[in-house]
Amino acid sequence: MMEILLNVIIWILLGAGSFFYVVGALGLLRMPDVFTRMHATSVSDTFGALLLLVAMILQAGLSLVTFKLAITLAIILYTGPVATHALARAARHADIEPMLENDDNKEGA
Repeated sequence: MMEILLNVIIWILLGAGSFFYVVGALGLLRMPDVFTRMHATSVSDTFGALLLLVAMILQAGLSLVTFKLAITLAIILYTGPVATHALARAARHADIEPMLENDDNKEGA
């Protein structure tokens, strides 16, 4: 019974992680500018990786593979936001401005 419950939890985590990756890909295609695209993909990809790796950790049990997956998770959780921040700074350095809702009103003011 416990093994069936564990498998159900693993499948739920795998499905949820895959869902977040698909949402991040759709956000990359649908968002209007580079900053919102980065936000959509970085948040959903980091959370998707978290869910997928937790599912793999549960599937692996207590072993060396679990340790390797935990190290991989820590690296992804650290480098994902740092890389997104570096990309956003590079975009600002290249004088790419974020699209704001009030951009139409600036011309008349």
